[in-house]
Amino acid sequence: MSPFAWFSRLFAPSPLRRPRAHTSYLAAIAQESAMLGAPPSSSAYEQSPWVYVAINRIAEAAALVPLRVYRQTSQGEEALAQHPLLTLLHNPNPVTSRFELLEQTLGYLELHGNAYWYVVGDEAGQPVQLWTLRPERVTIVPDPVQVVRGYVYAIDGQQIPLEEVEVVHFKRWNPHNDLYGLSALTAARLALANDRAMAEWNANTFGRDHGVPAGIVNIKTPISDQDFERLKHEWRAHYGSAQRRTAFLRGGEVEWIHVGLSHTDLDFLRGRQAQRDEILNIFGVPIGMLSENATEANAKVAERLFIERTLWPKLERIAQKISQDLLPFWGEGLVARFDDIRPTDAQARLDELAAARGILTVDELRARYFQLPPLPDGRGAQPAEYALSPRELPTRHWGDPDESPQ
Repeated sequence: MSPFAWFSRLFAPSPLRRPRAHTSYLAAIAQESAMLGAPPSSSAYEQSPWVYVAINRIAEAAALVPLRVYRQTSQGEEALAQHPLLTLLHNPNPVTSRFELLEQTLGYLELHGNAYWYVVGDEAGQPVQLWTLRPERVTIVPDPVQVVRGYVYAIDGQQIPLEEVEVVHFKRWNPHNDLYGLSALTAARLALANDRAMAEWNANTFGRDHGVPAGIVNIKTPISDQDFERLKHEWRAHYGSAQRRTAFLRGGEVEWIHVGLSHTDLDFLRGRQAQRDEILNIFGVPIGMLSENATEANAKVAERLFIERTLWPKLERIAQKISQDLLPFWGEGLVARFDDIRPTDAQARLDELAAARGILTVDELRARYFQLPPLPDGRGAQPAEYALSPRELPTRHWGDPDESPQ
């Protein structure tokens, strides 16, 4: 018997594939126990500045990108100005905004390799609320036929069963597990351990509690307590400060003994930069985005790499899962896509548009290059070469107010 088989007894066969109207999860989360400890991944987020920076850059950047819904037709795809999914994402639940929902989703994916949305339905089975679930509290119940039978959410000692249709599971690829995703932190664990050890070494070396002075003034000639205190006061007033510690010994002639950090020690401390670079590279955040020595050209290249190779694939993962698990509640032929924010070569795009004008109609140009609906006056059915000049072609920029999702 499968080790998870006993979970199946928590589930009753459901004749309808729709989310339930009750919110047992919401009732339980209000009684969350403070005794639940933070998982190791959450600890890394709290304790490593590089993990914190990398995940925040990814999650916050992704949350800013508009999501749109398209209807697939025989003539291509038609962008929908209004759709229940867009309304739901705009206000997922009473305490979470759209930005926060996507920020949490991307953050959990980076930390745990998994992110979960709990879908609350109305009496008709239509989604009316979306809640993020803590990944470390979710157990997936496998099924020999449909792979996933359902989910169990553990909170405050309660085991809350959730049907498969009530949960949207986002996950990263995991070569060792068919059900759970793999976090980037798994690959970064050695770099994180080294970085943490270096940080603690720095704290112990430079912290006041460590007690290692920068040097020792050894007074070999016996002097009185009054002269000893006067000498310490004058020395620190002229050669030190409250942050620079110096030890004094009495016994004979005055001698300075240097016990501070050598250049070799300081080179070792710079090793933290290597750990930073490794951690940021694992998360796909180019060093040029954060380095204080990056030129403007390097920063622009780093931003382009971040958008094209890190941010865009993550947005595609989210959009395709939404299309697969959420949009079918409102019918078939619907797809969700984030605005394509990848930088493009302006001249190459103009050349492509000029070439397409002799082949495509106005409406086809609007749909393919600008994701806009057909023109209402019928002029869009004419070949673009005769209907529009290049100056009349529509333009759209990421973040335009009139193009934001409703």
